Amino acid sequence: MNFPPITYPDQSVGSHYVNLKAARQAIEFATPLLEAGMTDPNVVGSGFLYIVIMNPGLRPGQVTFEAAILHEHAFGDRQRWDADYAAIARAKARTSWLAGMDSYRLQEVSPHLLRDGDTLLAGGVWLDGIVVGVSGAFPCYDEVYANTIASFLRALAREARQAELERPVLQAMRPELIRS
Repeated sequence: MNFPPITYPDQSVGSHYVNLKAARQAIEFATPLLEAGMTDPNVVGSGFLYIVIMNPGLRPGQVTFEAAILHEHAFGDRQRWDADYAAIARAKARTSWLAGMDSYRLQEVSPHLLRDGDTLLAGGVWLDGIVVGVSGAFPCYDEVYANTIASFLRALAREARQAELERPVLQAMRPELIRS
């Protein structure tokens, strides 16, 4: 029996550590790199970037793709776009989210998993369940930017987890979770 995906009205469910605040902070950390690339036409030929970050706690089959989008962010004046970079970044994120792997890896190593409607553009990454899609740069640089943001998200999640473990109440309640 097929059940329709569950759609949640807000982002109060999903990842405990990768939330909207963490997504915004990861983009903030990556911004100097992103802005430097935007000035180089050999890196970001369009002069624009669009980023889509998925909620790693919301997986395919649990929610719709749209409900799993945690955050989206644009760099550059959207009025001057020569393509729909938001739609392209969403397509890259969707492909990686559904396949559970980078869009480039899917195309090069596992093309048998490609489905009708999957994008054939690289720039969606899957890092330990964290999915980020980027569009606007040349594909190899879209991947660099997506991986950078995903790595910052993973680091922020680790930092938040460690901070929770160091709270005295948690230490008293769950000493087996504390590692020396």
